[in-house]
Amino acid sequence: MTVASGSRQRYDHAVQQLRSAYADLPPDAPVRLAKRTSNLFRPRTTAPGQRLDVSAFAGVLAVDVAARTADVLGMTTYEDLVDATLPHGLMPLVVPQLKTITLGGAVTGLGIESSSFRNGTPHESVLDFDVLTGDGRIVTARPDNEHADLFYGFPNSYGTLGYATRLRIELEPVGTYVRLQHLPYADADSFLAALGDICGSASYDGVPVDFVDGTVFGPDELYCTIGTFVDHAPFTSDYTGMDIYYRSLQQRREDYLSTRDYLWRWDTDWFWCSRAFGVQVPWVRRLVPKRYLRSDTYWKVIGLEQRYGVMGRVDRARGKPTEERVVQDVEIPVDRAAEFLDFLHRDTGISPVWICPLKQRDPSAVWQLYRLDPATLYVNVGFWSTVALRPDEEDGTHNRRIEEEVTSLGGRKSLYSTSFYPEGEFWRLYNGDCYRELKAKYDPGDRLLDLFNKTVRGR
Repeated sequence: MTVASGSRQRYDHAVQQLRSAYADLPPDAPVRLAKRTSNLFRPRTTAPGQRLDVSAFAGVLAVDVAARTADVLGMTTYEDLVDATLPHGLMPLVVPQLKTITLGGAVTGLGIESSSFRNGTPHESVLDFDVLTGDGRIVTARPDNEHADLFYGFPNSYGTLGYATRLRIELEPVGTYVRLQHLPYADADSFLAALGDICGSASYDGVPVDFVDGTVFGPDELYCTIGTFVDHAPFTSDYTGMDIYYRSLQQRREDYLSTRDYLWRWDTDWFWCSRAFGVQVPWVRRLVPKRYLRSDTYWKVIGLEQRYGVMGRVDRARGKPTEERVVQDVEIPVDRAAEFLDFLHRDTGISPVWICPLKQRDPSAVWQLYRLDPATLYVNVGFWSTVALRPDEEDGTHNRRIEEEVTSLGGRKSLYSTSFYPEGEFWRLYNGDCYRELKAKYDPGDRLLDLFNKTVRGR
């Protein structure tokens, strides 16, 4: 049975309107999407340029329950996508942590979550997609057609080759609840060894495991969290109000959440970043309506701070040292991850740190702009904070050291945040030869920014 919640005719009309609007834009001005939300930390050093209205490309066209697929518009948030699939007992194979991440954004960028140890990243469950290319065409990319090069080159291109307008993705069955177990470890070596064993067997104590992630509070306090779908729960917890999910890891060894609440367990407090806004203080939290305890609210606050710099001026007036924003997600081979955690603790002192295991789903696939060894289990290390700079250090010092360490350990870095790579190193790491071929084929007029200018120079 196919369950339609959108209109194919509406989509076709929206495509015609989009192509017309794109053709009307000045060809020499940079083009950006006009979006209500963003989950990118890169600051812009240039004027925003021409805004392309893509508001018509939000929604789920259809859910095919029998085939376990969904036809989804590119600007659809995962919150809306999950709301369309869960009533049918299905979910996307990977659901990134924040509600307002869009499907198109997760595919042209990189998404990850606790099912990634078995399902890889969001682009690996895409069957085909339509793209508005830089030269104004709408092409359908599949792994077996004339646009297969775009299919395998689109992930990690961050909208510099085109914008996904529609994607057909795989879905998987879910249980009603997720049973969580928080396993404590006192050192990184034992933590990572256990994580590798659990991911390798997809089980723990003989019981199948559907989700795996971890949280590092310090060098001697680490938790591996495993989740298993169950149809019955003796109780359920609620982390959308006064209780805070990440603190529960230190307080209990077993927990139960509804599947929907599990998928969004990190969104209420944006992992732990909500503490910077004061809403983890109990009396403050009681005053904040629950509908505002979500990641896009915090994004709006950050946007205001980036525009007006009020807190920055207050910190300077109080004599606080200049701080560098360190916001990164990096993939490190599991057998080198302890070295990276040790480096991160010594160089930044950032805590907590999120850990999410990742393995490429299809060993035969080659994702050209973000190649990983398909035989290797990686761990995504996510850390989002600020680090004080010494008087002799300039902004970017810590971020650049992190990039160098990641490369030395055989890892890769996601480009959603600020990057500091020299241009030659950047193109060596992100397959510049292939990228230039794709750019020449799908955006020969350079109407869209190139990947280096967008992700490093912040244009």
